[in-house]
This record gives sequence, structure tokens and C-alpha cells, in this order.
Amino acid sequence: MESDHDLRDQVLAARIERWRPDLLEALAELYPDPDAVADRLLELAARAYRERPEDLHALDLARSLRPDWFQQPSMLGYACYADRFAGDLRGVARHTAYLKELGVTYLHLMPLLTPRPKPNDGGYAVQDYRSVRPDLGTMEDLAELTQVLRAEGISLCLDLVLNHVAAEHEWAQRARAGERRYLDYFLTFADRDLPDAYERTLPEVFPDFAPGNFTFDEDLGRWVWTTFNAWQWDVNWANPDVLVEYADTVCFLANQGVEVLRLDAIAFTWKRMGTDCQNQPEVHALTQALRTVARIVAPAVVFKAEAIVGPRELLPYLGQGRHHGKVSDLAYHNGLMVQVWNMLATGDVRLTAHALAQLPQAPSTTAWITYARCHDDIGWAIDDRDAAALGLHGWSHRRYLADFYAGDVPGSFARGLLFQENEQTGDRRTSGMLASLAGLETEDPYAVWRVLLVHAVILGFGGVPVLWMGDELGLTNDWAWDRDPDHADDNRWLHRPRLPWDAAGEDGSGPAGNHEVRAGLGHLVRVRQDLPHLHASTPSTPMLTRDPGVLLLRRDHPLGPMVAAYNVTAEHRPVPESVLREAGLDPDRCVDRISGTRPTWHPGAGERSLWLTEYQPVWLVATETAAHSLG
Repeated sequence: MESDHDLRDQVLAARIERWRPDLLEALAELYPDPDAVADRLLELAARAYRERPEDLHALDLARSLRPDWFQQPSMLGYACYADRFAGDLRGVARHTAYLKELGVTYLHLMPLLTPRPKPNDGGYAVQDYRSVRPDLGTMEDLAELTQVLRAEGISLCLDLVLNHVAAEHEWAQRARAGERRYLDYFLTFADRDLPDAYERTLPEVFPDFAPGNFTFDEDLGRWVWTTFNAWQWDVNWANPDVLVEYADTVCFLANQGVEVLRLDAIAFTWKRMGTDCQNQPEVHALTQALRTVARIVAPAVVFKAEAIVGPRELLPYLGQGRHHGKVSDLAYHNGLMVQVWNMLATGDVRLTAHALAQLPQAPSTTAWITYARCHDDIGWAIDDRDAAALGLHGWSHRRYLADFYAGDVPGSFARGLLFQENEQTGDRRTSGMLASLAGLETEDPYAVWRVLLVHAVILGFGGVPVLWMGDELGLTNDWAWDRDPDHADDNRWLHRPRLPWDAAGEDGSGPAGNHEVRAGLGHLVRVRQDLPHLHASTPSTPMLTRDPGVLLLRRDHPLGPMVAAYNVTAEHRPVPESVLREAGLDPDRCVDRISGTRPTWHPGAGERSLWLTEYQPVWLVATETAAHSLG
């Protein structure tokens, strides 16, 4: 009779046999001796596999039997800073019941691995990937938190910063000390010749407080590539030692119980002269290599690409061509976020429908992260070609949106702040909480309806919808953001408030907030959980715009079609019955799952119409499939 040890070794051997070809395929795009690099990666993978705790091996088995676990309509994400949510990691564990009551199944805790002393880019300047920020707890606390969350069906997502490390990281310190091996971990230059040549095509990420992309280090006596800040050193992914180091880190974090790794700044990892050094083809080969190692050690773990790039550069992060389905499992749908706010500002869906239609279908084994807000600012990623197709000037429209959400356009309901205005490019971004941008702070009478409409679009698009902490309560801007000297030069802290646990909500089950927002969002989440049409493998496809005030999205699920209609105006707007017939729905045999009622059709010129009230969303499915999904 075979021992458990023998069976475990057989599983490892089977996984290596399955994934080695994908690993070699990726490494061949990157390094001259892919076999040697593969041997190193497989050796560390085998070691990490044998060190993996038993309960995580059990999770791997369960996820292997249900590989679409993260695509289910029951998935709901929540993102926050651990300290601003609950003080520290133990505090997060104590408030797990609040997350579960919201319906959360995925928790993204913002950077918590040990960063350099402030300033540290909100934690994205990592000094040590294997320890936790001391004020938040320890690595043991993190492992215990993952166990608590896992018992409640919640997967923990952490950031893994790939493009750079803090200037105080051990690798950088050893490079400064003269160790040639570690100097090769970075991109450094003896003079300005090559940096100046690169700068001709490089944009500036933070032009206000970190201009340029290179910094002279006095101790090293060389120029260092520093895309984001002078104290964030870009690593040299052309060196296979760097890949091996990060693969080892992936395995280490996976063995602490982390189930989702957000690959931060992934778009910047590969450098090429004469380009903007973003979205290079090698980025996807690097991701594929890391993913194959993770599949061998911990198939329960999925990758999420933090690629806030133009709409047409986005899909490769979920896999295209030879990388189809082999890179990240999740990616941010930045374009959807931008278009949601564009619709509300203009009351017009035509640009949105056009832009969404330009994005090719993602691999069926992946999912978009859909969101209305995150920890970052809103960058107005309106593609010039999309704007031109609708008769708009891209540059002017982006400026209009930034001005509108700063409250600087007559009639604007929003209250936000401009972030990082670049006088050379005209780039202007926006900070602000969802509720404030939707009008709650100005006491606009339609504010709550807008908030709920935004949530309905995000929840009804498919993928994994993620709420930013406080938006579930309708919290408004924290105008005391600049009282903390550590934050005074970064107005993104306007939308990073602390959760007010000291003021209980009306039902006593959580912190205080806007009751209508909390109740309305809770209803939408419950409806979504029972709607199989929202499985992430089914794409949302824009339909022909019949009324510029109504966005129409169609989902062709095996159980039958679904039509989502969103009125983005403060007026009643019609949805003609021909919209449903075009999608394959019988207007007289369908139901709106949000209201739980059958639509009322009103006579019109030539055909009947369903009239949507101000900012009303509807999710229409056939009556019989609605009954099926409800059991």
C-alpha cells in the first residue's frame, strides 16, 4: 500500500510534467539557457511543495476540482488598508463577520509587507518581502488571518511588487556594498548617456514629486533606474536570478495562505530602448513563468495583473496568442471604471458602448476585476481613437471629466480633487470617494440612486466586482487627509478614510454610514449571488444604442440570455421591446431580477417600451431561467 508521502510525490511529478512545457516556452522568450533556469525554478518549487501545510494541500485539491471558483457569481471583493479598516491584522480577523455579512469572498489588503520608512509610496516600496509591517503584526499573524478568512470562505489577496524594491532592500544594500551579483539585480549606469537616451521616450509617473526616471546614488556612484520614486529601484528582469528570487517569494507567500497575488506595476517590468518601457512582450512571458511555478506548488493560488494601461493594451494581461490562458487569471477592467464615470458626467452612453465593444473577448478561464473606485486616483483613460469615433476630442474630453469631478463644471454634482496635473501632457487625474463623486456630498437628490447604479454596473458586468472600503457605506471624502504630514503631499488620502467602527450603524451590525446605500448594495449582492448568468466566463457585450441615456449590455449564457439596461440620466428613458427580442428574450416572458418583477410595457410609436426611472438599472432574464436560478 502506498504511503501518503509516495502519493504526494506522484502529484508533484504529475504537476511538473504538466507545467514544464509552459515553463520552458516562457523562459525561451527571456533567457539564452532556458533549461538551466527551469531546473533552478523546479528545484525551488519542489522544496516549497513539500513545505506546504496540509490544509493548503487540501485547498489545492478542492480548487483543482473547481478551477472556476473565482468566476462564480457569488464572488465579491473588498479592498482596504488593514490599519484603516481595523487597526492591524488581528483587528481584521475580529471583523471577519462584517465582511461575511456583506457577502465578501475575496479580501484585498493593501501593501502590508515591510516597506522602507516613510515616504514609501503607500507601502509599495518594499524593504522585505518576508515580513509584515511591524505596526500591523507578524508573518505568523498573517498566516493565522488567512486561516480565519478561509474558514469563512474568504480568499486573501496581497500585493507583490514586481517592478522595484526599496532602496533599503537587502539586494540594494548588497549592491551598494560592492557585490557584483546584486549589482546585476538592478539597472544602473556609470553616466547619463543611456539614461538620457531612454528618457526620450519614457513618460513620468509622478511628475509633481518624482520627475524623471533615473536617480544618482551617491554610495553606489551610479545612476539607478527609478521609474516611480528615487527610493524605489527598478529590478533587472533580464537577469534570471531576479526571476528565481521572485518565484521563491511567490511560493513563500502562497505557503502562508495567500490565495491571490496582485502583481503590482507588472506593465513596467521589461525595458526596451526607444519605447515607453511598458507592456513589452516579455512581460507576459515573465508572468507565464511565475504562474507555472505557482501551479506546481499551489494551484489554489491565482494571479491578478495590476496593469492600468490603455484599453487596447489590457487584454494581453489575461493572455493572447501563445500566452492565451497562461498568464494572469484576473486583471483590472480599468476601462469600465473610467466609462462608468464618463456616463454619469455626460448622461450619454455612446462613447462607453463603443469603447467596450473595441475590447476583444477575454479567455473564458479568466475574469475581469470590475470596480468603481480603488486606492488610486482615477486616470482618465479615454482612448483618442474611441473619442474620435464619436466626434469627440480625446484630450479635451479627458480634461472635461477631470474638471467635472473636481466640481469645476457648472451643474456638476461631484466633489473631488485634481491629482498630479501634468502641464506638458495635459494629464489630470481625480481623487475622491465614490459617494462624493456621485453627489452625496453636495446633497444632490439623485446621489444615492447614482451610487447604486454604479454598483449595479460593476456587479452586473461579470468578473469579480471589488468594493473599495467605505463605498459600501456611502462614506464621503475625508477632508482632513492633509493633517497627517506623511500624507500632506498626496491627496489620494482624500478617499482613504478610516472605517468608523466607533459609530454603529442603524442595525448595530457594522459602522455607521448611509442606510440607503448599505441596504441597496446588499440587495444587489444577494441578487447577483443567485444569478448564474453572471458567471465570469460569459462576456458582457454592448448592444446597439437605442437611446443615448441607456447602456445596454447582453450576456449569452447557456441557461439563456440576459439583458442589463442602465439609465444614466435623471430622466425617464425607454427600452424598446425589440431590444429584448434581438437578444432572444420574449418581452412577455421575462423578469427584472433586481426588482423581482415583470416589466410593464407601455405603448409607443411602433412598439412597446419599458420606461426606466431616473438612474434605474434592470437585469432582465427569461422567467423560466429566473425560476431555475432561484431553485
